[in-house]
Amino acid sequence: MNVRKSSLPEVLIIEPRVFGDSRGYFLETWSQRRYGEHGIPEHFVQDNVSKSRHRVVRGLHLQHPGGQGKLVSVHYGAVYDVAVDVRVGSPTFGRWFGQELTEENHLQLYIPPGFAHGFCVLSDTALFVYKCTAPYAPEHELGIAYDDPDIGIEWPIGDALVSERDRHSPRLAELTEESLPRFSSV
Repeated sequence: MNVRKSSLPEVLIIEPRVFGDSRGYFLETWSQRRYGEHGIPEHFVQDNVSKSRHRVVRGLHLQHPGGQGKLVSVHYGAVYDVAVDVRVGSPTFGRWFGQELTEENHLQLYIPPGFAHGFCVLSDTALFVYKCTAPYAPEHELGIAYDDPDIGIEWPIGDALVSERDRHSPRLAELTEESLPRFSSV
């Protein structure tokens, strides 16, 4: 497998080895030892699946406290996946990184705690799969506007389909520092 840093150094792009022939393919989506060698946490507590249709945008979401690291991939279809650094004091605070994840490219992203996460569906439908380092805690969930002009995410779709909750999420600048995770250089 090949692991490289994105423009947000803590967000990792993982390219698993794919073994294919005329029958199909095989790939390893998680190995505690192998992924751990690249700094990806050894402990995941929850797996999630999201099925969405074309133009759906989900996000931007995070939890604080109880931040979740996420190992994300697409098993069917295509999405544009985005991570935003929202750690107060981080040198990359407010910056975003986006990557197309598809069933063909088999790429994964590791998004550590302290980053908001979202994606939009590029295909007719998509099956989005992710592992989390902490359990879902609705009382600690935060939403940030997917279309926050200060962040400036360049979503590759128009006329997004967004939930009411996500449509009314505040801009990053409207959140208090106390409600956001803090950057630690340790």
